[in-house]
Amino acid sequence: MDAPLVRAARAGSQIAFGRLVERHQQGLRAFLRRTAGADADDLAQEALVTAWSSMDRLRDDEGFRPWLYGIAWRKALTHVRSAARSARRDHDWTQDREGEGGSGLDPADRMALEAAMAGLPPDQRAAVALCMAQAWTHAEAAEALGLPLGTIKSHVARGRDKLLSVLGDRP
Repeated sequence: MDAPLVRAARAGSQIAFGRLVERHQQGLRAFLRRTAGADADDLAQEALVTAWSSMDRLRDDEGFRPWLYGIAWRKALTHVRSAARSARRDHDWTQDREGEGGSGLDPADRMALEAAMAGLPPDQRAAVALCMAQAWTHAEAAEALGLPLGTIKSHVARGRDKLLSVLGDRP
């Protein structure tokens, strides 16, 4: 039933592919809503774009629907895995932040420190984060960041001065 449209789409007909989309998008979105939840419409769109750009990989002209759903399923799995990793990172970050709560900084000082860190240039911020917050040696930071040792030392010194000036003004 799909074979003539598949052949035309494979030959470059956007109209034929549009008809395939019309024919299958509702079922595809319903499938993705059941398996991937709220992001079903975005995943369906991604699957359709991938299908359009990969038409030459479809082996059986009559197998368009299972092939399309396979693409969508793999995208849904990737999305679910990514969301799980993101949730774990968020949880770990929250736990780290709660662990930092014992550092003696009150919330206002913590916010001032974070604002001061955000105001540092990226290389300087990275050097300060490694050497001051994570107790790396200057040599370790230089190697990790790919910067000369002297540059790391000056970044840390300047960054520390800025952070102390911001926190020193606090009551």
